[in-house]
Amino acid sequence: MSVSGKQLSSSSQGLSPIVQLNIGGEIYTTTLNTLKKCTGSKLFDLFSGQPKLRTDSEGRFFIDRDGKYFRYILEYLRTNQVPTECVKEVYKEALFYDIERLVKILEESPVIFGEIVGRKQFLARVPNYSENIEVMIRIARAEVVASRYSNVIVCVARTEDDVGKCHDAFNSLHLDKESVVKFGPWKASPGISDLMDCIKADIEQKGYNVTYMTYVADKGFLTKSYDYFYKFVFTWW
Repeated sequence: MSVSGKQLSSSSQGLSPIVQLNIGGEIYTTTLNTLKKCTGSKLFDLFSGQPKLRTDSEGRFFIDRDGKYFRYILEYLRTNQVPTECVKEVYKEALFYDIERLVKILEESPVIFGEIVGRKQFLARVPNYSENIEVMIRIARAEVVASRYSNVIVCVARTEDDVGKCHDAFNSLHLDKESVVKFGPWKASPGISDLMDCIKADIEQKGYNVTYMTYVADKGFLTKSYDYFYKFVFTWW
């Protein structure tokens, strides 16, 4: 937990079993044994032998990282208590400090298991997924001049068979072909709506306000364009 009080000098603290830490402005007090509890972790390495950290003006060892969630790391090291709140944030800290046992435990929690084993494994099977997200954002930013909204058209072919049909529909549409972002095909059970939700969530995670809908073109095409085309709307203000 965060504490205040008389600080130790950096030279005496290095010899003391009691350690004070300044992690991004959050102050913690613990013991060397606690910090070195997990052999092979970054904390074990930093505090084995001569401490390998700079100190602040009060002689506390300084780690230049947001210290808000370190209290959960410290609680685990002290009592083996696994956090049940702020799980995603604590997971990132466990990865940073390389606390292997806690990382593995958290990866079995529903929120992390679903993200890593479910969603990320699915998206890993969608070709160029991350690159396409960045392309969508670049197109949206280029289209925003003097406008409140940007529209980005996405073409989705889930299967190899859909690729040909999507190509036929694509050639029938009066669109700037270079501005259409293509996703697929992929070999996994999630469908197109699942992919659309993932795209929306990952764009929103980058701070953008975005919605999507099916893109319905003019009537008369041999292939229904709305089977393959979606419009993402970025709202800027």
